[in-house]
Amino acid sequence: MHKIMVAGIGTDVGKTVVSAILTTLLKGDYWKPIECGDPHTSDTAVVTRWIGISHTIHPSTYSLKAPLSPHHAARLENIVIRPDSITLPHTTRPLIIEGAGGIFVPLTLKVLSIDLFKSWDCQWIIVSKHYLGSINHTLLTLEVLKQLHLPVLGIIFNGEKNCDSENAILEISKLPFLGRLLPETYINSKTIQRYAKQWQPQFLEALL
Repeated sequence: MHKIMVAGIGTDVGKTVVSAILTTLLKGDYWKPIECGDPHTSDTAVVTRWIGISHTIHPSTYSLKAPLSPHHAARLENIVIRPDSITLPHTTRPLIIEGAGGIFVPLTLKVLSIDLFKSWDCQWIIVSKHYLGSINHTLLTLEVLKQLHLPVLGIIFNGEKNCDSENAILEISKLPFLGRLLPETYINSKTIQRYAKQWQPQFLEALL
């Protein structure tokens, strides 16, 4: 069973859309272990609307109300996130796991997201969104994963093509380009299916 961790270089970079596309592409399950924000507009709720009931969507272990860092949102509800209580759901299909924010987001004052996720024997995909500073943020994220000997399948870029930024990231990291998210006015199930079809060749090659 493939376990794929979808990690971003920060928040709001496109992890949820990428996760929905990969779940569709690989006919897998989706899971976001820790969510922060309105449950009606949460990432799990959005992915459910996009990919429907034909896929298994596992409930979050922690669903916190405030759209803040997990450690902050948990404190507001007098909750202490216990990393040892977050266990991988059982499935025989590929499992697509979406992280919260960047890999150094704190779950508690002593535990970062990466401290939990690095123990799950996942293959990683990095979502990089173009903005001033994104080269630095992308390479820093990749350097941490490299130092921890975590396997990275490649990079998804979110935004119109930016050759200077993308060439720098790909050349320095020596990682493959796996796909691109373009600005979309509206995202629905047809959008997700279109990207899944576009990305299928390079993803199937990366997973061989």
